[in-house]
Amino acid sequence: MRRETQNLLLLLLGGALLKIALSGAYLRYVKPSLLPWLLVAGGVMVVLAVVAIVGDIRRDSAPHHDHGSRSPWLLLLPVFAIFLIAPPALGSDSVDRAGAVAPQQPRESLFEALPAGPAPELTLSEFVTRVVWDDSGALNGRTVRLRGFVVHPDGAGAQLARMRISCCAADAAPVRVDLAGPAAGRAASLPSDTWIEITGALRPGTATEGNGHVPTVDVTDVRTIPAPDDPYEY
Repeated sequence: MRRETQNLLLLLLGGALLKIALSGAYLRYVKPSLLPWLLVAGGVMVVLAVVAIVGDIRRDSAPHHDHGSRSPWLLLLPVFAIFLIAPPALGSDSVDRAGAVAPQQPRESLFEALPAGPAPELTLSEFVTRVVWDDSGALNGRTVRLRGFVVHPDGAGAQLARMRISCCAADAAPVRVDLAGPAAGRAASLPSDTWIEITGALRPGTATEGNGHVPTVDVTDVRTIPAPDDPYEY
C-alpha cells in the first residue's frame, strides 16, 4: 500500500471514529463510559494522518507513476459504510438467538429498599436480578414500572426485553420478562422491537432455572414510548 493511501485511510478511520462518538451513535456499540477513549483515539488518528500528509507535502517528492494493485482501496469500504450506514441497536432478533441467559449475581447480597411511590420505575436488569437473588420477597405484591422492547417468543405471546452489555455490543446478553395479566394482550398486539413501558407486579415463583430465570409480570397497563438514545443497560 502506498504511503498516500495509508495516510488517507488513517485520516478517514479517525474521522469516522470521531463522527460515531460525537453523533451519539457510539452507544450502539459500546457503553457510555468509553466515550473519552473514543474521542482520544479518533483525535490521535486524525492528528497523525494530518502530520504525515503535511510532511509528505513539505518533502515535495518528485512524482512517480505507480500502477500497482488497487486492492488497498478496498480497505476504505468499511470506513465509507460507517459514514453512510447506521446499523440499528440490537433488538428482538438478538434476544431470540441468545436463548436463556441467567442474570449476573449482584456484588452484594443485600439490596437497597425499593424506591418510594405506588409504582417505582426499575431497570429491567435490576428487576430480574432482584427476582432471582433477593429472598426477602420485597417485590411480591409490589407494583413497578419497567421499560424495554417487545419480543414475541416463538411467535406467540409477548416478552419485555433489554440488552445488557458489560463493555460493548459484542458481549450483549438479553434480560427479559414474560408478560401476562389483563393488559398483556396489548403488548402482544404490538410489533417486535416496539418500545413500551409496562406497569405490573411480579408473579412470585415464576423465575426458575428451568425457564432461564425469566420471571412473569402480571401487567395492568401498557403504553408505547420512543426508543431511548441509549438502548442498552449496564
